[in-house]
Amino acid sequence: MAPLQNRSLFFGDNLEILREKFPGNEGYFDLIYLDPPFNSNRNYNVLFKEGLVDSEAQAHAFEDSWHWTNEAQHEFEELVKNAPEEITNLIISLEKAVGHNDVLAYLVMMTTRLLELYRVLKTTGSLYLHCDPTASHYLKIVLDAIFGKDNFRNEIIWHYRTGGVSKRWFGKKHDVIFFYTKSDKYFFNPLEVKEYYDSKPGFLDRNSGQDKGGYYHYVYEDDVFDIKAVFNMSKERLGYPTQKPEALLEKILMASSKEGDWILDPFCGCGTTVAEAEKLNRNWNGIDISMLAVKLIERRSIHQKPSLRNQIYINGLPRDMAGAHQLADQNPFDFEYWVAVHLLDAKPPAGKSQDNMKGADKGVDGVITLVTNVNNGDSEYGKVIVQVKGGHVQRNQVATLRSDIQSQHAIAGVFVCIEKPTPPMRIEAAQAGTVRTQLGEFPIIQIMTVEELLLGRHPKLPGMISPYKQALAFQPTIPQASLDI
Repeated sequence: MAPLQNRSLFFGDNLEILREKFPGNEGYFDLIYLDPPFNSNRNYNVLFKEGLVDSEAQAHAFEDSWHWTNEAQHEFEELVKNAPEEITNLIISLEKAVGHNDVLAYLVMMTTRLLELYRVLKTTGSLYLHCDPTASHYLKIVLDAIFGKDNFRNEIIWHYRTGGVSKRWFGKKHDVIFFYTKSDKYFFNPLEVKEYYDSKPGFLDRNSGQDKGGYYHYVYEDDVFDIKAVFNMSKERLGYPTQKPEALLEKILMASSKEGDWILDPFCGCGTTVAEAEKLNRNWNGIDISMLAVKLIERRSIHQKPSLRNQIYINGLPRDMAGAHQLADQNPFDFEYWVAVHLLDAKPPAGKSQDNMKGADKGVDGVITLVTNVNNGDSEYGKVIVQVKGGHVQRNQVATLRSDIQSQHAIAGVFVCIEKPTPPMRIEAAQAGTVRTQLGEFPIIQIMTVEELLLGRHPKLPGMISPYKQALAFQPTIPQASLDI
């Protein structure tokens, strides 16, 4: 069995990573929590529309959708051919029941991944699958087939109070979390999540658990978790659509793992699972197919514990110029995204994502926000646009950036290239002049090479706000319209 590296983040498709990085059948993890994306906000009937779409199905950070694609068809055929007989029979039955549509695509891809997660789970391990009622009934059947119905432990209801209610049905205020184990020998410590209960509200001292009469009221946690969701004004809110509260993950980790255990989140999103694992002294690995999510988790972990700055290991991204050239040749868009989001710590522009490389980015590959002025506690902001070029570069591309800075109402721009810039390019950049803010003066156009960024050199941008800090609202909220991000 390959050794595990604590605090490892893997960028890429979790199916490929599970198979490549975690071979064999001995089991690696004590606890797996997954919250796979599923777009329950869409009209449910739309999911049953027949048809094969052209684009490959991948669930990215802000694109909660699965589609019946060639990739889904391939995974379906793989299950029918290679999966255990009960899985094959189940997936064929589901095909007949729901047809070739987004629901089947979701179930096929989840079945393939759950088989791999079962494989990498230790015999004594537990798995918690978080979903909503849109597809929970299908997933329960899949989990029973893979884990065995005797290893089903709980259908946990996470009850929350968010949003409004409908006049046409009861308010939809819960998610479902399925708790399974790999065997009947597993770790579970209900004492860690035991709660105080007060039969006379207002009389209980919450710190000691003692009421005025000197009595203690304890109850073991049941399968309904009444935990607040992450509200818009919550201190832990990162603006991530599917962000789950830290208290929810803390409860799960405390009940089904102990210090030193290994935790995996294969859809780690904004990183709540790994953040709580770090707090509770668990070892952790996370996987996500969004480069933005991986960067967000890295920043979140470092902010939580600054000593982790050089202790988080990101796998799947280039580490040297050879890897950079390979990525630029194989996938120019991922190359641009990697440079802008990961190396420069910029935000993707509106309309551009890893799912939509033809998004309306207006020639912008990233946006950096700067504090330009602070007056009586009020801050003013400006934006810097980023353009990335993975091929041949020339002077007129820098001239185009000068024009884009004006049209985008930006104060400056950063031009990043994989080739060395030519002397005419540097002259064009110098002719753009400089910009002065209260926090410093810097060139309106700065040219950087990928090699310089890999070596840790960065453009001079005083007052830069990282997307993570911006999301945490460490700075005042920046008006969307004023930045046009």
